Amino acid sequence: MSNLEKNPVPRTCEDTDIPGVELLTARDVPLGGPRAMTVRRTLPQRSRSLIGAWCFADHYGPDDVSVSGGMQVPGHPHTGLQTVSWLFSGEIEHRDSIGTHAMVTPGQMNLMTAGHGIAHSEFSTPRTTTLHGVQLWVALPREHADTAPAFEHYEPDPIDIDGTRALVFLGSLGGSTSPVQTFSPLVGAEITIPAGESVTLEVDAGFEHGVLVDTGVIAACGQEAKKAELVFVGTGHPQLHLEAGPDEAARVLLLGGAPFGEQILMWWNFVGRTQDEITAYSEDWQREREGGDPGRFGALPMQWDQTLPAPGMPAVRLRPRS
Repeated sequence: MSNLEKNPVPRTCEDTDIPGVELLTARDVPLGGPRAMTVRRTLPQRSRSLIGAWCFADHYGPDDVSVSGGMQVPGHPHTGLQTVSWLFSGEIEHRDSIGTHAMVTPGQMNLMTAGHGIAHSEFSTPRTTTLHGVQLWVALPREHADTAPAFEHYEPDPIDIDGTRALVFLGSLGGSTSPVQTFSPLVGAEITIPAGESVTLEVDAGFEHGVLVDTGVIAACGQEAKKAELVFVGTGHPQLHLEAGPDEAARVLLLGGAPFGEQILMWWNFVGRTQDEITAYSEDWQREREGGDPGRFGALPMQWDQTLPAPGMPAVRLRPRS
């Protein structure tokens, strides 16, 4: 998915280890025109920009696509990151500039590695009546930020952890390990806890973790959270205790990773380290989408009749914080 804000805020993100537990609330972000879907964004925000390498989290739906228009995101670029598409209902069609054409449905993951540069589009399919899911980004470490673009599709088998259903799409949890490549230590899993029940997850104490609530109410390490809220848990916790409220099952996403330990600059759909890098990415995209020879972002699919222009660069030059 693209960041479709008309005036994206340039963000310099410095990861720090904040021990303990913290509640992150979401802000609503409309994507596009009058029938555009609205997402609830918990990352990045002022109080926290990163959880491990996870740097962006949008939660959306359930939306009636006859009202919202569904997901309609034309071709757009990415650099320096991986995108994770995960659905609870509906179907999304993915197409990109390395020749990938793939669908994703609930319980499946599309992971796209941008690295040096890639362009892709995402559209909910005509079969979709209700769209509900998350879009997540993972920042690539400096040594891998220019890696070749790639795409992987993965459907994890469900596992049972003390009466709790889990789908582990990245990393390892509860004896299940995803084969999908990441470039820093990560975990990503969908977890469903029956109403009134609880589970204690054995996790890597060196990781930061985030528990993003999709449905129900959850208490994560004692911090209560509801739909689209995210509980951050700092390093030093070898276990995470999750308890569902008494009235309905709770479904959450567990996102975790080793503290990133680097500064990144995020602007629009790009992750880089300096303003000059971001400016170059934007200029490359504008040239290529306007008919220039394929370069950083590859050969744009012939099925595309529209691509998104890069917003104007900010007037003030930004430098990463030390």
